[in-house]
Amino acid sequence: MSEYGTASDAVERMDDAQCWERLATQELGRLVIRVGEVLDIFPVNYVIDDGGLVFRTAEGSKLFGLTVNDEVLFEVDDHTDDAAWSVIVRGTAHRLESSADVAAADALPLRPWIPTVKFSYVRIVPTSLSGRAFHRGPEPDWSTHSA
Repeated sequence: MSEYGTASDAVERMDDAQCWERLATQELGRLVIRVGEVLDIFPVNYVIDDGGLVFRTAEGSKLFGLTVNDEVLFEVDDHTDDAAWSVIVRGTAHRLESSADVAAADALPLRPWIPTVKFSYVRIVPTSLSGRAFHRGPEPDWSTHSA
């Protein structure tokens, strides 16, 4: 039988500090926006800054969607052979407009991953964080567990 016989043994909830610690180790996440009944998801590279997340984008559906509905989800995860984790940030997103905010964002270590012009900076201000860490391993023997 596996060391982790139940879901509660194999999954740990992370507190906010652990979530931020994990977010700081990555550069790529997935932004989920909703416009009306339509949900869209976009991969974006990001940096952590001043208690939020900042990313760059070009004019288009992502930026338009954020002007229609600023409530977003942002998900980041990673894994190894032995462990995995996932953090979900719920929050609001807004385009940085003031010259001071744009200048501060421009000084961040944030560059497009693909060779496109991206003039707009967006900040996600978290309203909540949730994270889970997973212990990976072989599936437990089904014969020793009841359904």
